Amino acid sequence: MSDSKKINLKLRVWRQKNSNVSGNFEEYDAKNVSTDASFLEMIDQVNEALISSGKDPIAFDHDCREGICGSCGFMINGNAHGPLRSTTVCQLHMRHFEDGQAITLEPWRAHAFPVIKDLMVDRGAFDRIIAKGGYVSANTGGAPDGNAILVPKPNADQAFASAACIACGACVASCKNASSALFTSAKITHLLSLPQGQAEREKRVLNMVDQMDAEGFGACSTTGACAVACPKDISLVNISNMNREYLKASLNKKPESHAEGEA
Repeated sequence: MSDSKKINLKLRVWRQKNSNVSGNFEEYDAKNVSTDASFLEMIDQVNEALISSGKDPIAFDHDCREGICGSCGFMINGNAHGPLRSTTVCQLHMRHFEDGQAITLEPWRAHAFPVIKDLMVDRGAFDRIIAKGGYVSANTGGAPDGNAILVPKPNADQAFASAACIACGACVASCKNASSALFTSAKITHLLSLPQGQAEREKRVLNMVDQMDAEGFGACSTTGACAVACPKDISLVNISNMNREYLKASLNKKPESHAEGEA
């Protein structure tokens, strides 16, 4: 038999129509919420009540609801994705909250993540960083051809661990400088660890780090808040890898030729 019980909660939710207007907190009651429900299902229930009363539902990102896609994500009582480690919002269940508890919900706070509406932010900056080098241009053929390339197990383990990043943005929201170093370094280390990523490794790290800076993310001060908040336990070692690779690539970078007529 299920041990599910019902709880009542007080929600304090950030409401904002778009990035061009100011937002504010509004309070809602979440009544008779099953402790077996996920956190997003709890918001669904609140939204159903809002819609029934003719009010605008709370906007939030979601897709797979299986902790895989990285779509969902916001601050819950000041914690990215909520109070549990290694857990996305969609994997968080109401059994971890107490009856009568007050819960504050806010979007990711970062200049590079403008608010779309309420708890939704635009994470297009991540896409633009990936577009600058988060891929390999070499044709590796079909799956059998790609698998025929031997990869040492430590390299494969590092690549898999880095590729686990789901680009949710929790690292940025948790960093006091709103740095995206953990995300960017995970994508760089993933390809850096594999044979297919070697040909473009210097170009990749230069372009991706430069784009990261151009997007307006802050500098990394290595406090580790990003790794604590990461639902996929991405390691800070990735940031060290990125910094080392960026320095090496910068030193090896050929100086741009002078324009014709210049000394």
